Amino acid sequence: MGVDYYKILQVDKNAKDDDLKKSYRKLAMKWHPDKNPNNKKEAEAKFKQISEAYEVLSDPQKRAVYDQYGEEGLKGQMPPPDAGGPGGASFFSTGDGPTTFRFNPRNANDIFAEFFGFSGPFGGLGGMGGGGGGSGMRGSRFSSGIFGDNIYGSFGEGGGGGAMNYGAPRKAPPIENRLPCSLEELYKGTTKKMKISREIVDASGKTMQVEEILTIEVKPGWKKGTKITFPEKGNEEPNIVPADLVFVIDEKPHSLFTRDGNDLVVTLKISLAEALTGYTVHLTTLDGRNLTILINNVIHPTYEEVVPREGMPIPKEPTKKGNLRIKFNIKFPARLTAEQKAGIKKLLG
Repeated sequence: MGVDYYKILQVDKNAKDDDLKKSYRKLAMKWHPDKNPNNKKEAEAKFKQISEAYEVLSDPQKRAVYDQYGEEGLKGQMPPPDAGGPGGASFFSTGDGPTTFRFNPRNANDIFAEFFGFSGPFGGLGGMGGGGGGSGMRGSRFSSGIFGDNIYGSFGEGGGGGAMNYGAPRKAPPIENRLPCSLEELYKGTTKKMKISREIVDASGKTMQVEEILTIEVKPGWKKGTKITFPEKGNEEPNIVPADLVFVIDEKPHSLFTRDGNDLVVTLKISLAEALTGYTVHLTTLDGRNLTILINNVIHPTYEEVVPREGMPIPKEPTKKGNLRIKFNIKFPARLTAEQKAGIKKLLG
């Protein structure tokens, strides 16, 4: 039974390249010998195992051999699935049997230096060498014009330049941006798709730009200020944990309704005659239904008609809703004739 590289790198067998890089970055920084002066022997052994596991699993050819034949096959005791190997591995034939694949692990320090782009992030405490300067953390560009609102822009600059932190890699500050939603979208829920472009660092330390689609499931009843976080989706840079991308729900103004917590509020203009004699309200709800509310009460300037359960959905209790509150703006006549005044006095006196 050979070494379990997946277990050493703390990933599953379906791990993709990004998963391998993220795990290697975390574990290599944790077990680097220069960072563990009090238990250097143990750290060196683990650091070597982590580097070997990453070297195998990040190389498609080596990984294919390992998945089929395990460590024994990888290191020359079993036949490979095909011929023609990458650097760090060789194929040879003894003439007595099948072609054999042989993997020769590279120096762990070399792998670390290639990955991070420098050799000593911990101040040169041990054999890894001296450190290097850090750089600022830029954000990720995004757009959603293809999938929803025509939002185009860029995340602002995050982080700062200056000397590198020694010890564990610092994390770039989160990058926030507004996600405008209509009141209808917040009432019914919706799916927003955001296209981002960011920089990642490959195993050799080179920077490359990738594009990705982030899906945001806006739940019914979400309020302005609700935050949706995508961990570590900012740009990658050596010795810096990428920033989290944070989308903050913003509410677009509505032509009829305003929101007050879980309640919806609407203000209607009516005449003084309607206020005194009764009024029928006709409204179209945010989900397209038609409401008819008959009001027989006298409507005074501070009157408010409350319609239960016709407000916004309550996120933590999906079957419940707030109320619809109808307010009125009563239009009083600018002047009355003597005859009108006498008539009103007679009616109301």
